[in-house]
Amino acid sequence: MNNNTPIKIIVSLLLFINFTLPLSAAVKYNNPIAADSAANKKHQKPQQAFPTPPADANRLFYVQRSSNINTLIYDLNIDKKTGRPDEDSPVHPYWIRYNERGQKEELNYIQRKFAYGLTSKAVGNDKYDIRFVSYKKFPLTLMKASDGKYRIFATVNQKQMMLNYVFIKIEGGSFWLPNVVYVELKGTDPVSGKEITERFKP
Repeated sequence: MNNNTPIKIIVSLLLFINFTLPLSAAVKYNNPIAADSAANKKHQKPQQAFPTPPADANRLFYVQRSSNINTLIYDLNIDKKTGRPDEDSPVHPYWIRYNERGQKEELNYIQRKFAYGLTSKAVGNDKYDIRFVSYKKFPLTLMKASDGKYRIFATVNQKQMMLNYVFIKIEGGSFWLPNVVYVELKGTDPVSGKEITERFKP
């Protein structure tokens, strides 16, 4: 297995459900990537056209893919009795199904256990080790930031960020082995407060 295989596996899993975006939905949400894909066009900037999920006080980060506009949301799951993250499930993943009626929808069993779900482990000092079930080599940390709010921290290319957004751009390839043009992560520098964008080709 080469170094690119794990990343390609997670991207394949992220394409597992609702692989094709209807053209009508692309027009509805002014999505040039999806519309241009139907016309065999390239070289757009999909992250600027996809719907932005509504703000939520518990929002940690969200994931979008160029395959369609359905969006994966990852929110903080607070235990109402303690006011702290739920020990068994500190992060709540779910869909916003923009290519249907824009409704929220829970992940099904396969999605939760093999694709988009997360594992979590309390590591002390009100911190949690968080990992995607489909790519456990990429560690995330749930902990309080300097503003007292819980955030997801990630280290990408030796830069620490408070993760806000992940975008995966795919052009062609097969269902299980798509051609990944790039993976982009956006976040905030925890010290300066400036936005950080890191992009790489797996």
